[in-house]
Amino acid sequence: MVWISLVFVEGEKITEQFLLEPSNSHHVNLDFQGNGIGYYKIFMPDYLGYEVFVQVLDYNKNIISEQTVHTKMSVGYFEFEKNGKYTISVSNISKEKINMQVEFGETNSENMIPSGIMILVGVILIISISFMKLKNYKIEHPDENIS
Repeated sequence: MVWISLVFVEGEKITEQFLLEPSNSHHVNLDFQGNGIGYYKIFMPDYLGYEVFVQVLDYNKNIISEQTVHTKMSVGYFEFEKNGKYTISVSNISKEKINMQVEFGETNSENMIPSGIMILVGVILIISISFMKLKNYKIEHPDENIS
């Protein structure tokens, strides 16, 4: 699991913190290479029921993903298939200014496969060993005194 965490942290990402005025948008761009899975994290530290609208756009400005966020923190994932500049657009649909933090990046999921296989093998071994121990476990009952 530590291996997976390190691979995820090593992925390319960008983080921005800003104050978003009502009815305004903020855009964050990042170049993605090849194909894979991208993510975005929206965090509003002073959350008071605000709502924002989030769109992920590809290099041709086609919408890949869209979501209305009305929680303090939200994470979304999307697939990208070609090299290019991808954009996340965050729009304030509330009537208040919102202090927010946006993280936009790549999960680096291709490099997680070996560690995922290792975790799967470990879980299967633990379940198998536990089953063998429970199978051979016997409970002794004390003699009952019947008078």
